[in-house]
Parts: sequence; structure tokens; C-alpha cells
Amino acid sequence: MTWTRKPIIPALAVCVALLAGTAGCDTGAGHGPDEVSPSPVGRLLDERDKDGRPYREVDAEGAPRVTVEVAPDAEGGWDVRLRVRNFRFSPDGTGRRAEAGRGLAHLEVNGRRVALLRTPEFHLAPGTVSRGTHHVTARLYADDGSVWAVDGEPVESTADITVSGQEPTAEPSVEPIAAGPGSPGGPGQA
Repeated sequence: MTWTRKPIIPALAVCVALLAGTAGCDTGAGHGPDEVSPSPVGRLLDERDKDGRPYREVDAEGAPRVTVEVAPDAEGGWDVRLRVRNFRFSPDGTGRRAEAGRGLAHLEVNGRRVALLRTPEFHLAPGTVSRGTHHVTARLYADDGSVWAVDGEPVESTADITVSGQEPTAEPSVEPIAAGPGSPGGPGQA
């Protein structure tokens, strides 16, 4: 019996070419000027928030969602709870790279930022807001500082609270916070 050696390298080369060809296929979808990338991190839009941060457009299906709930506490303050879906809060010190459904929330009262949230709970201390009706808004941001958006609108939620029984103050008591370490655009961030 005679054994003949058959070359195995050409057979391996064909297998590699087939696998690479199917893995590298791209339909080209999402690359036109008005198309959203099928990527879960979406694409940056020209629209920006009031701080100049770009909107990051993602498809509605599977997009991050947020609902803000505010309830009075026994001491005269307010407990704020964010209900999120398709979103994870990033811990402090997370890199400045957008990842699908991940980041932090900016909490605003009447359009003025009061907190950067990396957890779904926050407490507005007694006296933080004066008598009257106020708008508490939570908006979701990616770790790179871009605003999560669907159909050109930021992913956000607003709840109204009405404060009674307090004397009005001469100055607004809600002050914007300074960006701190670990916050997008804060000290030590590029």
C-alpha cells in the first residue's frame, strides 16, 4: 500500500476565505446622511443640548428609556427615583467611550442641572426648591458625554412637583452644580 500526501494548506485557505468573507459582509445600511447606523451606539447628530453636547441617535427598538418619579419625604424634601429600561448606570471613573445603553443621567430642576446621577436614586433636600410648581427632568447621557436620542429627541422624562407651605425665598435655591471628576467634561477629562 502506498500513501500519498495531499496538501492541506489549500483546503485551509479556502475555509478561512469563506469564513472571513461572510463575517466581513456589510449591507452599507446606516451610512447615508439621513440614516441611523445599525450599531447599538448609534451615530452622532448635528443637534446639541444647551451645553453643546451632541445627540447620539439610536433606533427606537431597544433604545434607552427613563421615567422620573418624585415623591415628598417626611422631612419636607423630595425623593427622586429614575426607572430605566435598556440602560445601565456607569460607575464613577468609567472611560469616556459610548457603549450601548450605558452612561449617566443629568437631573435638572426648572432647566438647571442639580446632579449627575450614576445611580437611580437622588434626594432633593428640604428647601431646595421654593414654593410653586417645578419641573424635575432626568436626561440620559452616554459615557462620552453625548445625549442618548431617538427620532432626534433626547431620551428624558419630566415630572412636576408642587411645593406648598414654605415661604418663598428671595433667591433661587437651586444652583447648577460644577462638573466634577468623573463627570463628562469635568476636571481630568479630555
